[in-house]
Formats: sequence, C-alpha cells, structure tokens
Amino acid sequence: MKTIDKVKIPSKADRIAAMESYHALSAVIDQLKDEVPEIEIEETQKKIRIPIMALRLLTEILKETGKGNLVTVVPIATEMTTQAASEYLGVSRPYFVKLLEESKMPYIKVGRHRRVKFKDVQSYKNEMKVDQKKVLKQIISDSEELGLYDS
Repeated sequence: MKTIDKVKIPSKADRIAAMESYHALSAVIDQLKDEVPEIEIEETQKKIRIPIMALRLLTEILKETGKGNLVTVVPIATEMTTQAASEYLGVSRPYFVKLLEESKMPYIKVGRHRRVKFKDVQSYKNEMKVDQKKVLKQIISDSEELGLYDS
C-alpha cells in the first residue's frame, strides 16, 4: 500500500477485497431486520453489534476503496481547521483564509487559529457547484449564439 501525505492508497489486493466485501455486504444489509445486528468476526469468534447506518456507511467506504479512491470520514457537527477545509474544497489554504476574511463563511478563532464548521464548508461547496453549473450553462448558451458551439 503506497502512502501519500500519511494517507494510504489502496493496493490492488485491498481494492479487490473491498469490492468483494462491498457486494457481499450490500446483498446482506437489506435482509437485516434488527437496527443493530450482531456480527460475528470469524477469526476470533467475537460478536459485535453494529448499527445498520454504520454498515451502510461501510458499504460506501468499501465501494470507493474498491475503485481505488481514498476515503475519509468527517463528523458533520465537527469543526475543521483551515487546512482541512481547504483540502475538502480543493483550494489552497491562503485562498480559503481569504474567503473567511471576506465573510464568505462563518468561523471562530481558537487562539490564533480559525475553525469552521464542516456543515458550513459543505454548504459553501454545494453553492460553488450550483454557481459553476450556471456559469457553464451561460458559456454554452453564449457559444451557441456566437456559432462557436453546435449542440
């Protein structure tokens, strides 16, 4: 398994195991009746109870890992550092700090450090996507009017 900035990239064996597990868990999860089913770990014969919502999240993690994608889990109510938020948005940290200073998103200061709520960063990202779609539609429309684009 390769490592990039302390994050492990799934190996080929990891991807295969994840995809096989994804298919198996997906097939079983809909048949579960209990909201917190008991699962036995075959290697240790230990039984553990895992909420179905956690199992559904696990299926998504397995699916993405199977595709070779890196996965991270962020609690929604959590606060993020400017570095983590900028990475989530795919922008530089200085650019993100500039957004905060321009009041594009609420934040608090903890000592000298800024913190933002994940839900605010997520909302901003969703707004960015909506704005990007509008701009793309306008570019296509303008291109068609100028005869530069033939749909």
